[in-house]
Amino acid sequence: MGLAVLALVVLIGVGALSPDPEPRESADRAATAPTISPWPTTTPTTTATPRSTPTATAVATKRRGSSRNALVALEALPVKGRAPKTGYDREQFGDGWATVSGCDIRDQILTRDLTRRIYEAGDTCAVQSGHLNDPYTATLITFVRGGVSEVDIDHVVALSDAWQKGAQQWSDSKRVTFANDPLNLLSVDAGTNRSKGDGDAATRLPPNKRFRCDYVARQVAVKRKYKAWITPAEHDSIETVLKTCPTEKLPRAGAIRVAVIPTHRAPTPTPTAKPTRTATPSGDQSSDGGRVFANCDEVRAAGLAPLHEGTPDYEANPKLDRDKDGVACEG
Repeated sequence: MGLAVLALVVLIGVGALSPDPEPRESADRAATAPTISPWPTTTPTTTATPRSTPTATAVATKRRGSSRNALVALEALPVKGRAPKTGYDREQFGDGWATVSGCDIRDQILTRDLTRRIYEAGDTCAVQSGHLNDPYTATLITFVRGGVSEVDIDHVVALSDAWQKGAQQWSDSKRVTFANDPLNLLSVDAGTNRSKGDGDAATRLPPNKRFRCDYVARQVAVKRKYKAWITPAEHDSIETVLKTCPTEKLPRAGAIRVAVIPTHRAPTPTPTAKPTRTATPSGDQSSDGGRVFANCDEVRAAGLAPLHEGTPDYEANPKLDRDKDGVACEG
């Protein structure tokens, strides 16, 4: 992607966003939103529904709202159907995490979100362990780098979702900036994140209901910043959540505002040693039982995508996990 592209990422940092200009207000929508289950495994087909006149509550919110009110910002987002996923590839958003000031974005987000952090000896960048009050599950997770129960860095607006809602027309540098923007990144429970896939708010909401207002407001903030659109069902789902918190403001790129109170503790992961292996022909079995593939197309053709850290096939193909999040060939 080149140094010029990554230089743009420096501008996003881990600091706060600058407020955007006052969004254009449009007619409010009042339609019945679909019922949503936390992280369902299927994505229902949705169609646009007729829009009625603005409700008194929404109008009142607009009058007292500001450029940072999430409901007001939601109404300024363009609403249209999802574009085809044709042409999507993770590499369209850069080859893994960008490095800024000598530290990759993944470690910067871990530093931002984790407490009781321990770094690699002599290194103030690589986080080796720490505690996460997971916003998605309200679980206290002990993070250990390389552990069985990994912490993921989630793109709140998934890369594939963005691709289908405007990113196909973005420049390469804009897509790289999007993929590394702290506003769109959260440290979360790995299992919950991976079951989310590329779902939007119409089909995916965190199991932790106390975090849903912040979650959908963050999606609105990201889509407003990058001028991506939303689907009718996505609009209605976000609106339903935000009506329970009409004064919710758009979040900034810093740490999450919601004080997550863990209801239970996840098991402490045990670091696993990476086995030494020798190169083997594509598709052949490696010394640790996994098959070696030349690229993700071969993995998908074999029906094995995605590959998860800790499994033999993942350990035989670590180079395919380009963003080093413990999942390879997820797109």
